[in-house]
Amino acid sequence: MQQYLQNKKGLVQNVFNQVYDQYDLMNDLMSLGVHRIWKKNLLNMMNPSANQKLIDVACGTGDIARIYLKSVSKNAEITCVDPNKGMINIAKKKLPKCENLKWYISSAESLPVSNNSFDFYTISFGLRNTKNIKKSLKEAYRVLKPGGRFLCLEFSKIQNTNLNKLYKKYSKLIPEIGKIVVGKKEPYQYLIKSIENFVNQQELIDLMQESKFDKCDYTNLSGGIVSIHSGWKI
Repeated sequence: MQQYLQNKKGLVQNVFNQVYDQYDLMNDLMSLGVHRIWKKNLLNMMNPSANQKLIDVACGTGDIARIYLKSVSKNAEITCVDPNKGMINIAKKKLPKCENLKWYISSAESLPVSNNSFDFYTISFGLRNTKNIKKSLKEAYRVLKPGGRFLCLEFSKIQNTNLNKLYKKYSKLIPEIGKIVVGKKEPYQYLIKSIENFVNQQELIDLMQESKFDKCDYTNLSGGIVSIHSGWKI
């Protein structure tokens, strides 16, 4: 399933090239800091142990890896993947040096890792930015071990009509905030469009099941502003 905006030549890469150095600040401003709570909810759902291996795709500046290390131990095996070199460089500075921490600059559609390698696959606010959701999900399935778990934290569809109206009004302000903080509003206009065009909760479940994931479900957070989708490789 190709995504129209994301398949415009160089668009997504150019967006993140413009914003990576202010990425964390803008996440805090846009979500009023709530994105940190959402990510902790994701880790709570994982409930990982020290001997389990994680691949974090579209890792951004390393938030999920950092929380995972705190939750388990500094010796945990984590592979961080992101298509943007600037994001990876910032993540490396934020995270402690760890012998078992690996970094790859790559897309979610083509992961440079072996089959059946990981206990957990996470992707946070990244599936929406892939060029092809189906290919990304198939890659997730491929790299997970049998019994491994897929977890996706992503913007979703709000269930409450009144909250949805308020959210849409607030969303119109985000490009203006971006213009003040980053100096450009275009990347955040893309952000709003990509959220609007992304599949809803059940449609993502259907795509996961099509990619062979089992026991698929989702949990809405903040009224459905975001959701966490979960599936297992059986």
